[in-house]
Amino acid sequence: MELPADHVPAWLQVIGEGRVDADVQRIAKAAEFAIQAHQGQTRSSGEDYVNHTFAVAGIVHELGLDADVVIAALLHDSVEDTSVTLRQLEQEFGKDVAKLVDGVTKMEVIQEFADHKGGKSQSDAKAESLRKMMLAMVDDVRVVLIKLCDRLHNMRTLGAVSQAKQKRVAAETLEIFSPLANRLGVWQIKWELEDLAFRYLEPDIYKTIASKLNERRVTRQQFIDEFTQDLIAVLADNGIRADVHGRVKHIYSIWNKMQKKGLQFEQLFDVRAVRILVDSVQDCYAALGLIHTQWKYIAGEFDDYIATPKENNYRSIHTAVIGPGGRVVEVQIRTHEMHEYNELGIAAHWRYKEGRRDADDAVNNKILWLRQLLEWKDEVADANEFIDRVKDEVFEDRVYVFSPQGKVVDLAAGGTPLDFAYAIHTEVGHRCRGAKVNGKMVPLTYKLATGEQVHIITAKSGGPSLDWLDPHKGYVRSRRARSAIQHWFRHENRDETIAHGREILERELDRMNLSAVNLEHLAKQLGVDDTEDLYFKLVDGSIKPGRAAAAAQRLLRPQANEDKEQLELSLRGGRAANDDRKPADLSIQGVSDLMTNLAKCCQPVPGDKVLGFVTRGAGITIHRSDCANIMYQQNTAAERVVEVAWGADKEQTYPMTVLIRAFDRKGLLKDISTVFADEKVNVLSLSTRTDVKDQSVQMEVKVEVANLEMLSKLLAKLDQLPNVLSVKRKN
Repeated sequence: MELPADHVPAWLQVIGEGRVDADVQRIAKAAEFAIQAHQGQTRSSGEDYVNHTFAVAGIVHELGLDADVVIAALLHDSVEDTSVTLRQLEQEFGKDVAKLVDGVTKMEVIQEFADHKGGKSQSDAKAESLRKMMLAMVDDVRVVLIKLCDRLHNMRTLGAVSQAKQKRVAAETLEIFSPLANRLGVWQIKWELEDLAFRYLEPDIYKTIASKLNERRVTRQQFIDEFTQDLIAVLADNGIRADVHGRVKHIYSIWNKMQKKGLQFEQLFDVRAVRILVDSVQDCYAALGLIHTQWKYIAGEFDDYIATPKENNYRSIHTAVIGPGGRVVEVQIRTHEMHEYNELGIAAHWRYKEGRRDADDAVNNKILWLRQLLEWKDEVADANEFIDRVKDEVFEDRVYVFSPQGKVVDLAAGGTPLDFAYAIHTEVGHRCRGAKVNGKMVPLTYKLATGEQVHIITAKSGGPSLDWLDPHKGYVRSRRARSAIQHWFRHENRDETIAHGREILERELDRMNLSAVNLEHLAKQLGVDDTEDLYFKLVDGSIKPGRAAAAAQRLLRPQANEDKEQLELSLRGGRAANDDRKPADLSIQGVSDLMTNLAKCCQPVPGDKVLGFVTRGAGITIHRSDCANIMYQQNTAAERVVEVAWGADKEQTYPMTVLIRAFDRKGLLKDISTVFADEKVNVLSLSTRTDVKDQSVQMEVKVEVANLEMLSKLLAKLDQLPNVLSVKRKN
């Protein structure tokens, strides 16, 4: 509902519906206060700014929230954008309203979550702001509801701003605000936010899906009407009172399903959908049985969210059946009470509870995850890690598993038994030594699925394993578990952690054939305080070995002569030696209009320190700077050696030879090939040489990689294979 500020009486008549006179008078006073506070301010569209606050208050009213929330919505921008103070608001409208407005103001920090690349002090400040925002949410979750209504109206009027801002705000909405609405169960807002954001981010796809929906609207509606009548008759004949109606599918959800399942629009069956609302849970299951008896259901498309609600307490039964004419229909079955909660989420707890100040037990359970996040903050050493933890807990897909006692535990999708153990308690995680899923032993890297029962086997004492932090081994998925393990190694096992970090770095530099690296300089290059901190971060995974290797390469690269004239030229069309592909863009100093080719002798890739040699008639040949050939040319024809820097062609790949030494065994080649396939690395050639005396084998594998970090990950995976003795890049 959006009405101009000069239509206050008509607006108040709508807002006052079902409210006591005293509250209507307070809302009227707040409306006049907002008009005065925002006098002279306009929005990008040119309309009076106060119209926005009236619209936000209208959306809040539609959620059924109390008078204090409507008043806070009217005044939500007054402290931030005008000379009004919180003290004034408290004097005029009471402490609750002032507290709500203050909470909404603090929530502005949420706009910074999508990209937190600032320095350490900036990140710390941002994490602290986030903590304050979460405290406001825990204290009164109505703050979040006001902010969601504010964002919804901003999205409805986004057409008035520049295209660049449209894209930025839409991306922020899809990444932050829509998942937050989902976490709180306010689907009524979630779906509209998603569709509006998608409209600006992917306008062509949005219009295509919208037009396809519109093209078949009449035919689809006729089919749904006929199916609905049949359904109502079946339910009535069996004594089930129900409201049945067609359900509108949202464009973003249609596209999302197309992406996830790799389907075309025409292959989707839940574009045709109906919803059944009944009086009781028993009626839900009775209706389900009748539907499955009357129409053939599709296996794999049944979900019982009544028995196992989602983490936002969404409850409903979903099924899909083959209706008349062989056309598939999605059917949702729920009670009227469930439907209200599913649409309004946590807002439903304030509906028809005018004047109530305290949230009930259901609300406290709803924001339990926020309280846990605040408790976990002390385990997180890095501010950015804390922000990532919040995003992990609030914004990612979840799976729901059970403890032996029947407690439901929700984890990030892809969660393992170790993630489950740490979700139960930090000490359970530390002492975890095994796990059973549905009564069967499974490895700790097992990916849990919704509905499984997990039993953790613990030792009486002990701590976590360093292997658990290795991202390539897949022991933990959640940031909570990773943070708890990192905290243990930093504080309980410091010396071993430092030694292990040093070993990781030395092994990586050796694999990549890098030497004479100043470790203090390397630490600074990677943005950490000292070598000890670098070792910690290599162990806990916050700095990947490949990133350290790439930084070491940059550190070893000679600095350009600042006095020399600099010319950056994109050189395309050159070919690598014995290779049909083009090298990436290169920046070359002092040379123009020359073709480039990659030297076969040393096979440089992006991230390597490189030099160019100006050939006679064949352009510039790019060598690694430690290549024997370029070193010879530096001594004999230094004037033809030029400085070269890699560009940013992310899609280009380069040939690279990997040396593998291992004890020979059956299946070794298959295991190595599987690693290449899993990492999507193309193998150009492979040669092996076996020593029958000591049963060892040496392999030379020529592969294509995009950069040093990709190579580092590949070498690490190969090094983990049984019987592999060493893996190195060929020098």
